[in-house]
Amino acid sequence: MTDTATLDRTDATGIERRAFDTLGHANHGWLDARHHFSFASYYDPARMGWGAIRVWNDDTIAPNSGFPPHPHRDMEIITYVRKGAITHQDSLGNTGRTEAGDVQVMSAGSGVRHAEYNLESEPTTIFQIWIEPTRSGGAPSWGAKPFPKSDRSGGFVTLASGFDDDVSGATAALPIRAEARVLAATLAAGETLTHTVGDGRHAYLVPATGAITIDGQRFDARDGAAIQGGRTVTITAIDEAELVLVDAN
Repeated sequence: MTDTATLDRTDATGIERRAFDTLGHANHGWLDARHHFSFASYYDPARMGWGAIRVWNDDTIAPNSGFPPHPHRDMEIITYVRKGAITHQDSLGNTGRTEAGDVQVMSAGSGVRHAEYNLESEPTTIFQIWIEPTRSGGAPSWGAKPFPKSDRSGGFVTLASGFDDDVSGATAALPIRAEARVLAATLAAGETLTHTVGDGRHAYLVPATGAITIDGQRFDARDGAAIQGGRTVTITAIDEAELVLVDAN
């Protein structure tokens, strides 16, 4: 097992860097997966979750392959497509194709079976994020929505949320059943933004592309940043960067 204590660094600002090359790794041929948290055969007691955030997988899915039908329950599953497209099918009769930059959400609730396929001619890359729901049970559901990258230039846009104020109106986020928000932003090189993590909350940020600093600490593309609550962090793009952040209880 990797000694993450020698590889991760939590500085005085409460930010832990999880370098891409220290993440759990499983290559199944059709699927090349990196795990920010313990998942499947990758187990690290120091990386079991971060607040209600239970899974953050960085997946590359080969063309004309994917995850066959399998069950889930009592989990909010958010898929952020970085390249290509993912095609969803589930036992509720939902089907849909979600393209790069867009998001789909499945609330597993009392139980659902689903499949996720890459039916494209090129590899599809995704972040798959699991967040523990506030309450167990309930009817399962699925939804997807485009979120143009131009709309999040220079600032965070909420993609999915468990807060009522975020899931209504013209710019509504996809609803989830957790006290959490999934946000994304794009930054030009040299551009800066801030994010406040409330007391008792947990944020996890990954630059999908580009290098950034968080309060002066460097994070390269696909590194993870576990940010403790009760602080405001300053994020600066070294290169043009695409950011995904989850803020959860």
